[in-house]
Amino acid sequence: MSKKKPHSYQPEHDVHRITLYNTIYPEHQHTSRKPRLYLHFDFACFYAQVEQLRNKMYGLPLIIGGWRKENGQVKGIVATASYEARKFGIKTGMSAYEAWQLCPHVCMMQVDYDTYKAISEQVHAIFKEFAPVVERYSMDEYFMEVDFLLDKSREEIDTFAKRLQDRIYQVTHLVGAVGIARSKTYAKLCSSLDKPKGRTLILNDDDERNQIWPLELDEVWGVGRRRHEHILAEGYKTIGDVVQRGNQQTFIRLFGANFGKMLYQTITGQDQGRVMEEISEDYKPKQGVSYGHTFSEGSTDLDRIKGEYAIAVQQICYRMRAYGIRANSFSGMFGFNEPDKPGVGFRFVTKAHTNIDDYVYQALMDQIEAALHQVCEHGIEIRNLWLGTREIDKTQQLNVFFQDDEDKKARTEAIDEIKNRFGPKYITKANTLHRVEGNTHFLERNNSSS
Repeated sequence: MSKKKPHSYQPEHDVHRITLYNTIYPEHQHTSRKPRLYLHFDFACFYAQVEQLRNKMYGLPLIIGGWRKENGQVKGIVATASYEARKFGIKTGMSAYEAWQLCPHVCMMQVDYDTYKAISEQVHAIFKEFAPVVERYSMDEYFMEVDFLLDKSREEIDTFAKRLQDRIYQVTHLVGAVGIARSKTYAKLCSSLDKPKGRTLILNDDDERNQIWPLELDEVWGVGRRRHEHILAEGYKTIGDVVQRGNQQTFIRLFGANFGKMLYQTITGQDQGRVMEEISEDYKPKQGVSYGHTFSEGSTDLDRIKGEYAIAVQQICYRMRAYGIRANSFSGMFGFNEPDKPGVGFRFVTKAHTNIDDYVYQALMDQIEAALHQVCEHGIEIRNLWLGTREIDKTQQLNVFFQDDEDKKARTEAIDEIKNRFGPKYITKANTLHRVEGNTHFLERNNSSS
């Protein structure tokens, strides 16, 4: 069982590709409405496949993201598990200790980004043999524009997909599933219908009706837990429900004019997403990121308010890691239910530039916890809060301060991997379980104003 130390996370590993793809950006959409065809390739348990291959571990239960300390203590979070491990009930997002309890003979290996990155580059080159426009969405997922197949028969399109799978296997001995559809979203959805190495073609209305419509809405990217709850409350459970009975205005009312429109189009397969070969620096925030939350009603529940700030920190730090930026100066405020009572503003700093949740949250609580306690103890209801970065650092130099805690870095790294691959619903920190319902607003500042 491996005792290998965790690898340090480097921004070039592209683990946050999912954050950089945002359907709300007009720049990520085609301007014309002409018919299109997209291919999505999804490797099955990519990291586990690679480790099983190079360590001759075929047929053995294996988790990636776990390791043993010198004292034998099992550490880490399951970033992915082989199919053999999944048979024991091991799931992505559980602790390595839980996985070991379910399967005491499970093999554990830490994430080896350098190896996976090298194989990913190899795979990317193969995809370029088959189509001129290829998006490496993550190390184990790829999109291709295959409009040149629009006039081909179903059999010819399936043959193309099989040739791609065969070529990948010939070079890497890895397998993956293919989805081909008329929208980028549906291509991603249908690649998951026949894993680990099937091919699913969604080429017409009947295909969508039979295979896409029955899927639950939280399968769609952009539909997290909270958005899913809002949509369910409107009576929509499946994609088909929205296609048949939904309307764009409902989503605009729920989620705002821009995102509501794009989310409705995404769910109904009307999105015109581009296959993004590169993410322009223009899409990255020049000044910073912030998070605001307005409660449905005022609250004096200290645990819930602290939980909402924990969510704010989590979201801000996740986005900073996505964009390869750090900050050590932050500002925020909390406002009251009484309209004539001014809100309380504050600033705080961390010991160094960081994008690690734990350090930011600790510095935040050191600054405001006593004040929050006083306010809540006196029965003064808090109605909204805001938190944002003040100064950001775009350099990719390794921060000496965070070299002191390999466990913290490894844990953050593993959690990000899981969220990027499976969405935020798969893993939740304990301090974010307490929260105050309401409306959340994100801002990624790109203009010259602060």
